[in-house]
Amino acid sequence: MLSSNRDQFTSKLGFILAAAGSAIGLGAIWKFPYTAGTNGGSVFILLFILCTLLIGLPILMSEFLIGRRAQADTVSAFHKEAPGKPWFLGGWLGVTVSALILSFYGVVGGWILSYLFRAITFQLDGGSEAHYGELFNELISNPVEVIFAQALFMFLTVFIVQGGIKGGIERAGKWMMPALFIFFVLLAIRSLTLDGAIEGVKFMFVPDWSYLNMETLLNALGLAFFSLSVGVGAMITYASYLPKSETITSSAFNVAWMNIAISILAGLVIFPAVFALGYSPTQGPGLVFIILPAVFEQIPMGSVLVIVFFILLLFATLTSSISLLEITVSVFVKEKYAARRKLSWIVGAVIFIAGIPSALSFGHWSHITIMDKSIFDFIDYMTANVGMPLGALLFSLFAAYYYSTKITQQELNLSPAMYWIWRASVCVVAPVAIVTISLYNLFA
Repeated sequence: MLSSNRDQFTSKLGFILAAAGSAIGLGAIWKFPYTAGTNGGSVFILLFILCTLLIGLPILMSEFLIGRRAQADTVSAFHKEAPGKPWFLGGWLGVTVSALILSFYGVVGGWILSYLFRAITFQLDGGSEAHYGELFNELISNPVEVIFAQALFMFLTVFIVQGGIKGGIERAGKWMMPALFIFFVLLAIRSLTLDGAIEGVKFMFVPDWSYLNMETLLNALGLAFFSLSVGVGAMITYASYLPKSETITSSAFNVAWMNIAISILAGLVIFPAVFALGYSPTQGPGLVFIILPAVFEQIPMGSVLVIVFFILLLFATLTSSISLLEITVSVFVKEKYAARRKLSWIVGAVIFIAGIPSALSFGHWSHITIMDKSIFDFIDYMTANVGMPLGALLFSLFAAYYYSTKITQQELNLSPAMYWIWRASVCVVAPVAIVTISLYNLFA
């Protein structure tokens, strides 16, 4: 029996901001711009919005339903809701995948801290894309700096999580997420006032229908799916701290639209500046670390704006890393609330150590490959293309098929028409989409 003293969010707003922070991470600010840039911009963005609302949102609602109903961590939730059944293995899958993601996510968080330090000390003054490319390669191949920065990022993550829901996660979300939104609006305004910025706006909002093809659709579907942070149990865990008096459907809608809004804002910060200064939007993953510093340097007050940008990127990365760590910590804490601080530091230390091979995979251990991929890329590939899709498939099917229609109707509190749209999505559309994405990513 779960304790009635289980920690909870003090408000619906606190829950929404924390859940949105989990979703709005590197996917929205790092991956969305470069994926949109390499897939033609406008058509990709339209497909991304549709896929988020029609497929990602119903899965998100399913995870909220399981977590809020069970009022337990990801593993205990399935033990409680399906006693004696093997569904709990899906919970352990989510815990494992979230820990693996955080092991290399912490490495990227360290890169951001290194860039932020360089920005604050005005060392980002190379003046060319080539210089920043060299800087990025030097950074990721420096074992001392990357491991130290990774440790610092993990320290920040654990420090917040060990404070619990009210004192740590909810408090961090309440100031990080509004700050993220306000700073992004300011940066977008500055970017849109550059000469030639209109070309970037056209790239985002004037459709080029030549990009309307299966590859663009699958890329948009994959980003929409993963950017909502479904499939690892994060949303089950967060919803377990939500009082049963709170509705979950409106919370899911709020998380979805906030994710879309921040993604679009990220595009409005990046693409107008990229086009105004003559760069290509098809730079790929290096867009943030290589192109943007060069772009900001050519903008008035660019040395200040680049600091703001990397602070934003740090906030977004932290809000996601917090949720990833909380998934694992909550499984071990259960009712032992007094042990949360100790367990948070232990779990964080283990994940940090597990991430060291990823940190070294661009330098001293670059010769080590698995399936022709570096250690970092292999873990990223397996979690994104195998672990998360399988987890999301299990969670959505559990909500749709294990629970009775009466229970899901009562929990979701939707109109009859909206309820059957949700059911059709999680029973048919989402599973087909997940299997299609997985097969495409594995064999394309």
